Amino acid sequence: MGDLKTQRETPNNSKIRLKETIHEIEGLFVSVAHFHFVREIWAFLLRLLWNFIHLVISTSHFLLGTANTFQSYLISSGLLRKYKALDLTELQYLAIVVDSEEAHNTSKIVELLHWLSIVGVKNICLYDMDGKDSKANAFLSSMILIAQNFHIFIVLGVLKVSKEIILEELADKSYEKGTCSDQKEMAFEFSSFSDGKEGAAKAANFLCSKYLKDSSLDGVDEEQLFTESKMTEALRAVDCGGPEPNLLLVFGLARCHLGFPAWRMRYTEIVHMGPLKAMKYGAIVKAIYKFTTVRQNYGS
Repeated sequence: MGDLKTQRETPNNSKIRLKETIHEIEGLFVSVAHFHFVREIWAFLLRLLWNFIHLVISTSHFLLGTANTFQSYLISSGLLRKYKALDLTELQYLAIVVDSEEAHNTSKIVELLHWLSIVGVKNICLYDMDGKDSKANAFLSSMILIAQNFHIFIVLGVLKVSKEIILEELADKSYEKGTCSDQKEMAFEFSSFSDGKEGAAKAANFLCSKYLKDSSLDGVDEEQLFTESKMTEALRAVDCGGPEPNLLLVFGLARCHLGFPAWRMRYTEIVHMGPLKAMKYGAIVKAIYKFTTVRQNYGS
């Protein structure tokens, strides 16, 4: 009898186990579906948060750009009195650094210099990082080929190559606008990346000839430490020091000085102005005004 009862209960146990297995599988599917649903919700919330942050940043940039454009218009119109007469006592030397691609835009360079003449800036350094201009005239190209035959490499910046054109167009524009007197009082320096490399090489040769050779002749084998004062002395000796700009305006996408000689920027304030093609008269006046109103500590 006992064996018969066990045989009868065996099919029931199998059914129960099968049901339990089915329930476990169903529970597993439910948990997987729940996890997938939760993950989709989190992904949606993260996308929503990202879009919201992007919208806030884009809106703030748009509002800030609109406010700056409106302020630039007010400055250009002369409605803001504090920007009319600028005290340029602290601005003895201004450097303009232009991106290599935008340095070819001669009309914008001339317009920028004309605006600076209206503001009253007298001493300006124009700098670009490019090498020789591919659009240079035939005479310059032939001179470069002759120099290369003698293993001398002449590398001129775009602004240096266009110097005569820029000054000629600036004179014409000043004559048209009736500001010839302002333009005649201005002094210009055209510089490029090659000037910095050449200056560093000349200064290094000067230091080696003055200190290392003297030490070797005296029979003294000591390690030489070239301090900032010695480097400044060497740059002045080889006539590559140049005046230090009080303010440096950078026109381009990069927020850096684009290779402007570091030894000429010890106490220089650098302001990024954005692309040259989007420059505004009011923005330039505002940058100069901010510089004139800020107290310069010079590291103290």
